Amino acid sequence: MYSRLKDLRVAKDLSQTEMGKILGMSQTGYSKYETGENDIPTTILIELADYHNTSVDYLLNLTDVKAPYPKAKTR
Repeated sequence: MYSRLKDLRVAKDLSQTEMGKILGMSQTGYSKYETGENDIPTTILIELADYHNTSVDYLLNLTDVKAPYPKAKTR
């Protein structure tokens, strides 16, 4: 999972500091997600998946399909 976070960030040519700012946290906080030192909260996983236009399953290595799932219809 952690290499996918880094790969997606690098593909957008972002530093850890920039990614941290996008998520409203410090570079150190974000770095701990990439290294696996800290577990990533569900809300941050969803935010990362949305930002990188992928699925949480892709971030968690549960699928190799990078495309996001279709959005659920609201009632």
